[in-house]
Amino acid sequence: MARKRKKMIISTGTETPKVNLTEQIKNAVTDLWYMSETDAEIFPFTGSKADSVTKESLLDQIGKQADTPVEERGFDEMFTRLTTIQDWFGDEEKATAEKFTALKSLLEKNLKDSKVFKVGKIELDIYFVGLDAEGNLAGIQTKAIET
Repeated sequence: MARKRKKMIISTGTETPKVNLTEQIKNAVTDLWYMSETDAEIFPFTGSKADSVTKESLLDQIGKQADTPVEERGFDEMFTRLTTIQDWFGDEEKATAEKFTALKSLLEKNLKDSKVFKVGKIELDIYFVGLDAEGNLAGIQTKAIET
């Protein structure tokens, strides 16, 4: 009777495909909402090559005119209100703040020169973007109403 030979599998560490940044962001933003005068879903933003993170490069990539109103904000500044746990928070609010902290960490780890751009007036498109490892604009996008 012939014995079956066991196959020996040697791990090179390349068998498991690395989850791309867009998928990681998609997972991180599941059930997260950006709160302003309305609550808005958060989506991954995947742009194309850019020399730097500027309002001009963003407007070009999202197909907006150069004279579109844009307000640039600091990345850390914009995340502060989303990640700070207040004394009055219940479990749900704390969990949301922790998810925003994890999202911020993911973006900081994978993007350089991160900035936030609020595009438009009153009904805003908001982009938290930086340059990914390949030099593309990437990050998250959402909407807000600010009167």
